[in-house]
Amino acid sequence: MSDLKPSEIVKELDKYIIGQDKAKRSVAVALRNRWRRQQVPEELRDEIAPKNIILIGPTGVGKTEIARRLSKLTDSPFSKVEASKFTEVGYVGRDVESMVRDLVELTLNICKIRAQEGVQDKAWQIAEERMLDLLLPKSGTQAPARSEGSKEVQFELVTPGSDETSSTREKLRSMLRKGKLDNRYVDLDVTDRSMPMVEIFSNVGMEEMGINFKDMLGGLLPKNIKRRRLKVPEALKMLAQEEAQDLVDMEKVVKEAIARVEQSGIIFLDEIDKIAGKNGTHGPDVSREGVQRDLLPIVEGSTVTTKYGPVKTDHILFIGSGAFHTVKPADLIPELQGRLVKPADLIPELQGRFPIRVELDSLGQPEFIRILTEPRNALLLQYMALLRTEGMEVVFEDDAVSEIARMAEEVNDRTENIGARRLHTLMERLLEDILFDAPDMKTQRIVIDKTYVDARLKDIKDNEDLSRYIL
Repeated sequence: MSDLKPSEIVKELDKYIIGQDKAKRSVAVALRNRWRRQQVPEELRDEIAPKNIILIGPTGVGKTEIARRLSKLTDSPFSKVEASKFTEVGYVGRDVESMVRDLVELTLNICKIRAQEGVQDKAWQIAEERMLDLLLPKSGTQAPARSEGSKEVQFELVTPGSDETSSTREKLRSMLRKGKLDNRYVDLDVTDRSMPMVEIFSNVGMEEMGINFKDMLGGLLPKNIKRRRLKVPEALKMLAQEEAQDLVDMEKVVKEAIARVEQSGIIFLDEIDKIAGKNGTHGPDVSREGVQRDLLPIVEGSTVTTKYGPVKTDHILFIGSGAFHTVKPADLIPELQGRLVKPADLIPELQGRFPIRVELDSLGQPEFIRILTEPRNALLLQYMALLRTEGMEVVFEDDAVSEIARMAEEVNDRTENIGARRLHTLMERLLEDILFDAPDMKTQRIVIDKTYVDARLKDIKDNEDLSRYIL
């Protein structure tokens, strides 16, 4: 992150997201400010709060993708939550603090996997020694001959600690590394790590109970050890996994995970407009204003208790997103027409915690053409790669791409505007027959032109009822 300037962050985002320059600039500046905060004197560092962002725009214009790509770009802990899933504390539903706990859990798993990868070499060495112990005959016994392909493997009776034992062990090690024992079976005691399912019905959710039931039951219940007969490579891999888990210092991993969450975590609050209060409603609304008031201390900075310890939210970057003003007035009852939800309908305290507001542009035909062809993960490239696995080369003519984009824009205008997601439904409908028949087709090259697109999609597009349900 220290090497990325805001302009470079925008360039990286441009590889996957078309347009939305204002939103890209805002998140790039917010990210760079994190690095800048680390460079200021320590006494001032904790005083600099992140500038949270609200992305305003209809569905399918790239709000979530911008946040997700940003987290991948900087390797930041990232969690996406739906604001509409939360309710006010005391009611059935998830409490807002669970989003921080989920982020800690995700980050811990990532840190744990990386820590295990760091000790993989040592784990394999220990696993190899354990495997040799399993393969060598015990004291005073004769190892039976085992089938190994077309050869017979026979180990003579040896005295433990003697030169013969050492020599046999090294010969066995050489055979193991060369793969000559891959068809041999060993008996391995495996600990069953699965835990019984525990369901708790409570009005506050399991997170609030403050007890990690899995850890508690894990200490009380006896370990379930199963003896399994496995081939040598599979057993060696399982032994290496066990050793890697034992070698990892979990205290260090937990500290690292909490530090990463606190300093570089990103929480994406989707559908934040669903918890904005509408004028004209009466009485308490546990899924709107109540949630906002519960969300306020998390966003402005507080300490959340998790099973791994307290986590401060002061420097977590919150990115909210919602359609807000894009609700069609005609879709509302007469009493609510003219009272559409806007960012200003959030409670004033919460508005102040999202100082940066960016309106994303709606997508039309020019943007759809670019989305189909330009990004590294462009939709046309995905379908071409999928059909290439069947030995088929599919070519899209420019007029076909333009027609698909035009139809997507037209269907969005006539039905629901779902942005770039409309391209997915059109492409599936367009290539449905080819995708189905591809394994049996002898044709090696198919050209998709405007005529083909019209033939496949014109009837559906022209019939408004069909296009509403099929496209």
